[in-house]
Amino acid sequence: MGVLLINLGTPDAPTAPAVRRYLAEFLSDRRVVEIPPIAWQPILRGIVLNTRPKKSAHAYGLVWTEHGSPLAHYTRSKAEKLQSSLGDGVMVDWAMRYGSPSIADKLTAMMAAGCDRILLAPMYPQYCAATTATANDKAFAVLSGLRWQPALRTLPPYYDDPAYIGALKASIERAVAGLDFAPDLILASFHGMPQRTLALGDPYHCHCQRTARLLGEALGREVRIAFQSRFGRAKWLEPPTDQVLRALPGEGIRKVAVVAPGFSVDCLETLEELAIRGRQSFLQAGGSDFAYIPCLNDGDDGIALLRGLLARELAGWVAPS
Repeated sequence: MGVLLINLGTPDAPTAPAVRRYLAEFLSDRRVVEIPPIAWQPILRGIVLNTRPKKSAHAYGLVWTEHGSPLAHYTRSKAEKLQSSLGDGVMVDWAMRYGSPSIADKLTAMMAAGCDRILLAPMYPQYCAATTATANDKAFAVLSGLRWQPALRTLPPYYDDPAYIGALKASIERAVAGLDFAPDLILASFHGMPQRTLALGDPYHCHCQRTARLLGEALGREVRIAFQSRFGRAKWLEPPTDQVLRALPGEGIRKVAVVAPGFSVDCLETLEELAIRGRQSFLQAGGSDFAYIPCLNDGDDGIALLRGLLARELAGWVAPS
């Protein structure tokens, strides 16, 4: 039996050529950019891939570590820790939807190792077609070319699972207790999506709202929601995180703690966009204290959460330990 953790992806290095390769694959996914290719590809190839890689490479350089990409490092570490906790009867591995290691390579390797039942586990608490669905799509596409296929299950979104809310609560309370200031507000920043995805029936916005509401109830205080990482000219989910951070000091909120509940591990969007640029925006607007609270990453709370979720989905395939 196997479990394949799937995350979004990352360039192989914080360089413009590596970022260009990554963005070419990522932004060519019809689940991510729903503009018809005949209209989008000339823009992507003629403008985006000639202007954005250098800027993005600089941003990646700010968060790159001795272990490489934070997103890849934490995803790999999760797989390694879960392997030891789920037991010898379950093989745990990890893959990226874009870049390496690829879903195709990892599925092939798991099957070669004897896995005839595989649980696909996209690392997204809230469901979105541009994240969860495209990860599953890629795995299904790999299997469509095989004569012999393993049995598959997919990990459902867990945006309102009590264990997930509990893990976030514990992580946030521990982080806040270690600060040298008391936050006036907890701001939950989720990755943005075009507004039209909501109109088309994608549940992502509703999932994010429910996560924030349940988290606020668990913490016993207000948790305000915002959406980051806008791209292009289309209208995106609101309110935008950068605008919210600039406006908060004018509301009398001068001490803020920011958390990113939609990300299972820290990455460019959390470490550079929130922890660096978000901090600068807030302080320049008149804020006095800013804290970014890390994602669950490979900490005990996050591993215990995933172990429980995976064990539940593996029920019937493997005996409870």
